[in-house]
Amino acid sequence: MADQDAQPPVGIEPPALPVLRWAEPPEGPVLVLLDQTRLPTEEAELVCTDVPALVRAIRTLAVRGAPLLGIAGAYGVALAAVRGDDVAVAAELLERARPTAVNLGYGVRRAVGAYREAVGKGADPERAAAMALAEARALHREDAEASGRMARHGLALLDELLPGNGGHRLLTHCNTGALVSGGEGTAFAVALGAHREGRLRRLWVDETRPLLQGARLTAYEAARNGLPYSLLTDSAAGSLFAAGEVDAVLIGADRIAADGAVANKVGSYPLAVLAKYHHVPFIVVAPTTTVDLDTADGASIIVEQRPAAEVTELTSPRGGVAGTDAGGLLVAPVGTPAYNPAFDVTPPELVTAIVTEEGAISPVTGVGLAELCARSSQVTIS
Repeated sequence: MADQDAQPPVGIEPPALPVLRWAEPPEGPVLVLLDQTRLPTEEAELVCTDVPALVRAIRTLAVRGAPLLGIAGAYGVALAAVRGDDVAVAAELLERARPTAVNLGYGVRRAVGAYREAVGKGADPERAAAMALAEARALHREDAEASGRMARHGLALLDELLPGNGGHRLLTHCNTGALVSGGEGTAFAVALGAHREGRLRRLWVDETRPLLQGARLTAYEAARNGLPYSLLTDSAAGSLFAAGEVDAVLIGADRIAADGAVANKVGSYPLAVLAKYHHVPFIVVAPTTTVDLDTADGASIIVEQRPAAEVTELTSPRGGVAGTDAGGLLVAPVGTPAYNPAFDVTPPELVTAIVTEEGAISPVTGVGLAELCARSSQVTIS
């Protein structure tokens, strides 16, 4: 388990940013994360020496985004195994860290499965830990591959829906780029592909209250990649639609139910309603690992409720997120209660298409989604 083995697999382009990596310094294996709470003002790494540290990183959004959470969960299991910690306890802690993001549990279960299979075949603890780590690396590689395929399918769909429009004007919400993926992302990867082919006229970036993932992270990635982009407050999106300045909406997903309902960062559902009214395509881009066929419909999705401080405080000037140790600027009276769901759910009838690495489905139906997922061995099964 040498440190050089943690490099991106041959044939896969490394992500633009060192978002997550396994390292083996002399004092022992660790999981190293790009601390997303510090962006965009500071690129700093966060070293997780054990699973409780990784759980804290997940809950404070130092590491976030559905696909990356799956990868982090798998590496977390490997970290526990390598350290000789209780793998079952570690897996439970990781799965509970963020209940809405289905990829987290998927990644954890894959690594645990590899570990238990090795133990069942008589492997010693070191060998079993090596198998868990190998599974985490495999998931990392698969997600990078899926990212590239989603980008190609998404761009083809845009060209089909928006033929000859002289350049796409795309609106996105939250952050769906290299910061959430083993590759270049989900929805952002489609916009990036359009840019590279000279077909992106403008990327409209929602700020994404209350934690400003759009302003802090998507704008950061857009600037790094030279995309033509503009930042807007979430409440300004309606005026953009009314002015005819949006050709399509592209978002990611944290969980897709069996009927095609999509849980994504809160603020996504209002965009779907606006898009429907203004006859603008609303497209969800996510890997098949985000599809949960055991969750029947949108009403069955557990929506994470986050601390009130994220609403009553603003992002710290030092780059931290409200409610973390970095602190924030108080913008409401002390003790103000807040409604702060991390996600909302968009029903399938408002979704124009779901794009995965296996292709796109439109219209979005439970039958179509099941058929699409049947082509992939990466479907989430509890």
